[in-house]
Amino acid sequence: MGPKAKKSARKMKKITKAERLKQLQEEEERQQKEEEEARVKHEKEEMERLERQRIDREKWHQLEALDLERRKEELEELYLLEACFSEAEKLKQDTRLLSQWNHYIQCDGSPDPSISPEINTFISLWKEETNETLEEVITKSKLVLNLIEKLRLLLLQMPSYDLEDKTIKQYQGSILELQELLHLKFNTATEILLRQASTLADLDSGNKEKVIQDENVTLYVWANLKKNPRYRSIRFSETQIGFEIPRILATSDIAVRLLHTHYDHVTPLWPVLTPLQERVATVTDSVKDEVKNGEAEISDELQEENKPQECESVSVQEEETTFEEEGDIEVQTLLLIENANEKPCFFGDNEVDLCQFTTLGGVYHLDIFELPPQCKPMKGWIIVELLKEGLQKYIYPPESTEDFETENAFPPIEVTLEVQEDVIFFEDPMVARWDAEGKHWQTDGISNVSYKSEERLITFSLETFSPVTLIQDAHINMPFQSWELRPLDVNKVLLTVTTVFTEIEIQIKENLCMLASIKLDNKKHSSILEGRWMTPISFILALKETGLNIFPTRHSHFYVVINNKDPLVEMKAYRQLALLSSAFAFGWSKWNVVCSSKNVIVKLREHVSEEELVQDFNWPLLMFSGDRAQRLNINENSETFSEALKEETEFHSTLYHMVKDFASKEAMEKIRSSKCQFIDSVCYMLLSTRVLSYS
Repeated sequence: MGPKAKKSARKMKKITKAERLKQLQEEEERQQKEEEEARVKHEKEEMERLERQRIDREKWHQLEALDLERRKEELEELYLLEACFSEAEKLKQDTRLLSQWNHYIQCDGSPDPSISPEINTFISLWKEETNETLEEVITKSKLVLNLIEKLRLLLLQMPSYDLEDKTIKQYQGSILELQELLHLKFNTATEILLRQASTLADLDSGNKEKVIQDENVTLYVWANLKKNPRYRSIRFSETQIGFEIPRILATSDIAVRLLHTHYDHVTPLWPVLTPLQERVATVTDSVKDEVKNGEAEISDELQEENKPQECESVSVQEEETTFEEEGDIEVQTLLLIENANEKPCFFGDNEVDLCQFTTLGGVYHLDIFELPPQCKPMKGWIIVELLKEGLQKYIYPPESTEDFETENAFPPIEVTLEVQEDVIFFEDPMVARWDAEGKHWQTDGISNVSYKSEERLITFSLETFSPVTLIQDAHINMPFQSWELRPLDVNKVLLTVTTVFTEIEIQIKENLCMLASIKLDNKKHSSILEGRWMTPISFILALKETGLNIFPTRHSHFYVVINNKDPLVEMKAYRQLALLSSAFAFGWSKWNVVCSSKNVIVKLREHVSEEELVQDFNWPLLMFSGDRAQRLNINENSETFSEALKEETEFHSTLYHMVKDFASKEAMEKIRSSKCQFIDSVCYMLLSTRVLSYS
């Protein structure tokens, strides 16, 4: 019964051919229905997508038309606002004239270095002075260094249209004459000191040692009077600074001098270009030109309404031409050199590339002199033989070594130097020596370099004595990791630049800048520059001289991977950020690297309390192309980049009018009440750091 029942059940479940055909037909009908439904759904979605595109396109065209309609008015208002840059330049010129007048009425006997007869008379009279001691020369050097600094700042501060080639040559010639004369005076005073070495010898060693310290110069002199072959280790005034000399020098009539000048008068003068002169400093006439042509261009662009996102009224090429043709404005196009494929400077083997590296901590003038004839007391008189040729250098090693028994008679001299306290090295410093014949720094002839960062002592072996300096990569703090420009008060902001090694905070107010703080390894680091207000150019020079170089040059893109932005777009952005800086905080955005070189992206928000600023990380993002500003629909936390316009916002021709849409009345009042010198200084610092390209 069981097996038969199972067999019977299987027969009952068997599907007939007709039923199978029916099932297949039903399945086919179902698939056709699903395909039809999918097709209808796709057509509906496509129609909806096309409708959305049509609506978006219409909205886009409406926004473009609205933008073009008010473009002339917005550019006119921007032109009036940017008149502050011309006003600031006029104030700077007035300040220079007032400084000249104040110097004239002071009648303190010091020359005006910009007036050729005065500086030439000063140089001639000082040349005639003889028998000056080292102390007297060091005292006089303060005035000389001040004159050199004045000439240096005149070359950097004066607009290019006020600087004739003749004036540049005159100032640079005066600088070189003062530098050479100052060094000559140090040599002459050293000779006077060495003539008296025997009368002032140390009782213990029998040799003469002299140390003079000053804010600009540190001088160490050692005269070998005893010629003791065992006295080969020279250490000055219980310090570790000194030399290990070979036997042949220990038994010779020589004197060793270490003259550490905290300034560098050895490196040749480079062409005079400030950070601002290296970039296009003003676009006032360009904006004026845009306003003049605005109405005609608006009508032309409206005729091409079917071409979305093509509403540029002035091309980059046209703007460049406009800038170059204007003779009454300080206009430089050196930023455009950055697009060159070849380096503008070339250096030979072992020669220091001064486009890539910078000297820090001044120059250590290492010299071995032949000991001059000593003073001799005789019947109440002091008799001294004066050599006509003056102080003579001792050649080490001699040009010919054939008369000496061994090849190792002239081994390298071990030198230990102290690194200047106010200079920051982010890596162990490199040592370079001066090649007097080739007129450049080079790294050969130096070995066994060892640096003790805690003691700030550097030891190395030198084959022959010559001026040496310490060098560091000028771009060690580039590119920056981030930046922020934050208002502190009306006409006062804080610029923060964060690099791999440090965080630098700079306060800017009116026409002055100040180093607010430095952090190294997230720890506060003290600096002699903190709390000192200086003009922007002087401040930049001071920061660079202490190793805090965050100021790219026109060559820097050859040594740093950068986010290169169109120079005119970048320059316009800095000017407009400066205009808004009293009321708005701006900062680095990761999307600035992603967008094209024709656009810059910054995050911003209206200035609020410190607590709110820290808590709110979701700042709005602005994209600016030089002639169009828009808010983006993304934020810093978005996963992908999009240039989509933020909903319920509009295009504007300027950043000023963009933020005007959502700014408070108080914020706009702060912007309009900002002083021209403050805006100019903020713009100068942004142009000098180039945070939009070097972050």
